[in-house]
Amino acid sequence: MKLYAIVGSPNSRKVLAVINHLGLEVDTEYLDLFAGDTRKPAFNTLNPNSMVPTLVDGDLTLWESNAIIQYLADKSEDNHLFPHDFAIRADIVRWQCWELAHFNQAFGTLAFEAIAKPNFMDVQGDQAIIEWSKAQLTRFASVLNMHLQDRSYMVGDSITLADYSIIHVEFFKEQVPFDWSMYPHLNDYFDRMRQSPSWLATAPKSLEAIGRIPEK
Repeated sequence: MKLYAIVGSPNSRKVLAVINHLGLEVDTEYLDLFAGDTRKPAFNTLNPNSMVPTLVDGDLTLWESNAIIQYLADKSEDNHLFPHDFAIRADIVRWQCWELAHFNQAFGTLAFEAIAKPNFMDVQGDQAIIEWSKAQLTRFASVLNMHLQDRSYMVGDSITLADYSIIHVEFFKEQVPFDWSMYPHLNDYFDRMRQSPSWLATAPKSLEAIGRIPEK
């Protein structure tokens, strides 16, 4: 298997964390965001969206991070990240859909407008989008905080795919212009997930390392 990824990309980190957690043998090729590697014809034949992550396994080429991690978990002999129990699996998928449509749509958009644009693209974020994102994040951070009030993980008593999906924009949590103080259970959860060795190993070494090919 081969994974195309970008250093610091939240969706790449999600997949890399699952690979680490499961101990899978995957060849990872890092692309240079600033050199336009994702827009080159060779890569676009693999992923017409010009985005990472992208997984190639034999004749299968797969993009969309949640689809990739479900595939990896099912392919692994260790199924505790994505159990075969129908109810548990549906619960995990429910939270993966929720993070895409609501929580991380708001969180990720806020990080892009307030952090990525001024730091990596030399342009200012759209203030109207920033305010919209903050309002959406306020709404859905409350949902997540309530869900985590009496639990350590999103589903069950241990880490599942739902957790790696929920926290994938974690690196930018303290950098975005958002007051997290009203969400103590959410904050405790993020701090707990930050201790996961599989997740920690995917973190960029610095802001400057994001989007660059790492030195060997």
